[in-house]
Parts: sequence; C-alpha cells; structure tokens
Amino acid sequence: MQSFGANRTERVESERDAGFIDVHCHCLPGLDDGPPDVPSTLALCRALAADRIKTVVATPHQLGRYDGLYDVGTIRLAVAQLNELLVKAQIPLHVLPGADVRIDERIGGFVQSDRVLTVADNGRYLLLELPHEVFIDPETLLAGLAQAGLCGVITHPERHMFLAERPQYVRRWAAYRPCLQITAASFLGGFGRRSERAAWAFLQEPLPLLVATDAHDTTGRAPCMTDAYRLLGRYVGRDGADILCIENPRRLVAGENLAMLDLGMGGS
Repeated sequence: MQSFGANRTERVESERDAGFIDVHCHCLPGLDDGPPDVPSTLALCRALAADRIKTVVATPHQLGRYDGLYDVGTIRLAVAQLNELLVKAQIPLHVLPGADVRIDERIGGFVQSDRVLTVADNGRYLLLELPHEVFIDPETLLAGLAQAGLCGVITHPERHMFLAERPQYVRRWAAYRPCLQITAASFLGGFGRRSERAAWAFLQEPLPLLVATDAHDTTGRAPCMTDAYRLLGRYVGRDGADILCIENPRRLVAGENLAMLDLGMGGS
C-alpha cells in the first residue's frame, strides 16, 4: 500500500512533467493592455507554451479605469474564440476565463450578479488588484468575500510601493486567508530591486502564495515561469517551488484549498 506522501509525490511529478498553470495573464486580443490583435496574441501564446505553461487563465482588467468596458460575456466569448484559434494554430495551450479585478466596494454584489469573473469561472477565488497610485487597505473587502465563501487573491503585492516596503502588513489579513500572487519576473529582478526584495520577503509571511506570469506580450512583459521555478528551487527547495508554481496554481483553478509554503523544506 502506498502512503499519502508517495501519492502526492507521484501526482506532483506528473504535474511537473505536464507543465505549469498560469493563473494571471493578459492574453486576449484587443482587450485592456494585453495584445492588441490576434497575431500578437498567438505570439504570446506560443511564448507561454514554450515556457512550459499548459493552461492559462485569461485575466483582462475589470473595474478601475476599465469599468464597464468588458463584461463577463465578452470575456467568456473571447476565451472560447481564442481556444479555437489555438487549436487551428496547433499551439498546445488551453485558456480559461478570469479577470484581474480592481478593488471596489461593489465587488461582492458584482460577483453575485455575475458582473465580474472569478478565477477559471469557478466561483471561489477572485484576483484583486490594488490601485498603483495609493494604498487602499482591502481588509473590509476580504472580510466580506470570506463571509460569502469567496477568497481574494491579491495580485503582485511586491510591485505595490506601500506593501513592497512593508511586507509584514499582510499579516493583518490572515484571518480571511487571502492568497498572495507574486509575479514570476519579480524574483528575477524584472521589476526592479525593490520588487525583487519584496517578492522574497513575502515568502516569509503566513499566507498562501503562488506564482503567475502576469504576461502581457513577448517583449517587456514576457512569460518567465520556468526561470522563476528554477530559481525558487535553489532557494526554497524543489518542494517549495512546486507549491508556489505547480500545486497552488492547480488548486486555485480547481477551487480547492491552497497549500502553505514551508521554508523548512529541503531541495531535491
């Protein structure tokens, strides 16, 4: 009889061989600040596949300065059309619907009325983007979402000036079990030294974490999940890198509870 640990090891080895799931990517043509057209989208999707990503959640911006521009029907249709294009172009990538939602006091009601999209349309996890210019504490929103059975995923906190300089601030949200989504490129210095330092600092905080590309194109915002995974493996061990880059993204898309990073893990 195999132990639970052996079963988990076999599953993670299989997922590792199959590739990554990217839960935050701006890959739909002509929406928000992602690719402007279909050729650019296909170029990005080829880059995602080359980066060993097998599944990607398309996350165009909703609310904020994009308020009212892209409703859930538009996003779902664009995802379906992109999957058809990927089959025709023989690009081995599957796209799921989602959104990068700017924090807003109306979000709870918008989720219930199907006006903002959850991750993979699964009704459990919601990507939440903080305003870049100022810090607005999302604690009240996180509490309300938790009461409704939803979990907030704070996107790229390491790139927000306030949180980057105060990573310990997120501890006050721990009761609501939000997830922190760190950008792969931040670990590699792609967003500057402050974001790089903060990305590593957030690994010490008592919240679930995962890594995503937040890719927008094939140049300045290209996917680099493989490089981030290898670097993380050197510093937090292979098991830790698996939780951040493989296990938790899979659980997020499936709507399952997330695993906690254990920095006591050794490399393999």
